[in-house]
Amino acid sequence: MSGSEIGAELSKRAEHAEDILKTFLPKEEGYAKRVIEAMNYSLLAGGKRLRPVMMLESYKIFAGEDADESVVAPFMAAMEMIHTYSLVHDDLPAMDNDEYRRGRKTTHAVYGAGMATLAGDALLNYAFETAIKGAVTGKKLSSYDGDTDNRYFAALKVLSEKAGIYGMVGGQCADIMAENSTDVPKDEMSDILSYIDENKTAALIESSLMIGAILGGASKSAVDAMEKAGSGVGIAFQIQDDILDIVGDQEEIGKPVGSDEKNNKSTYVSLNGMEAATLKVKELSESAKEILKELGVVDSFLGDLFEYLIYRRK
Repeated sequence: MSGSEIGAELSKRAEHAEDILKTFLPKEEGYAKRVIEAMNYSLLAGGKRLRPVMMLESYKIFAGEDADESVVAPFMAAMEMIHTYSLVHDDLPAMDNDEYRRGRKTTHAVYGAGMATLAGDALLNYAFETAIKGAVTGKKLSSYDGDTDNRYFAALKVLSEKAGIYGMVGGQCADIMAENSTDVPKDEMSDILSYIDENKTAALIESSLMIGAILGGASKSAVDAMEKAGSGVGIAFQIQDDILDIVGDQEEIGKPVGSDEKNNKSTYVSLNGMEAATLKVKELSESAKEILKELGVVDSFLGDLFEYLIYRRK
């Protein structure tokens, strides 16, 4: 597929993921109505739905193209809720202080910083409510050869760890601490950035691929391979984000450019240069595709999606 064809196919699959997400939205009623409105506003702001799309593709690779999507659907919704909460909090005045996300006003710009903070908290909690309900009511799955033989428990373990202090939250912490760190030696800053990219961005992509594989019937070794692929793709995705923050078009990417420079953030681009960053994205994406081939996965949309990360402009 060409870059434009992959983009069109991703949009189609993102619409399907969004339709699934909508079935799990909380009702806007009662005394908590305002925070639920803010939650739903955040969730329905559009976007690539990259993580739930990846999760579904990973699931079908191992379970079969016609496999029952109800097994993975609650986890797809939960993943997007977790990703969205992180964006809501990232945009807050105390963090990146951005007023636009995905082409429209951010949650705090519409509902205020306090309600946006609550909406982020609520999305994280509701993500686990949704995933746990799916695990409790889901159909029986085959035994898993990991730490637990229950595939739902294994999926929940991955979801919680990759979203927490040993995953995304840990990466966000390191990201904040690295701001304005102008006196850190280049080698040390390179290590810090690797940790940030691996955890702040890659962790949820790894989680999406791993959960899809676990629920789809994959072995522990195959799940580990998908984690490694997710790491490469996630880091490539973050570096490409860093590139677009410099050369991207605000209308095309749907958020302000220049945020990294404004916040005095070190990135792979600022540390290694644009050419090296572009080559690194290509190298990591191709490495992830090679892992799929080693698993016997050829001519898959997931592989095409990994390649698309090289060419995306938003």
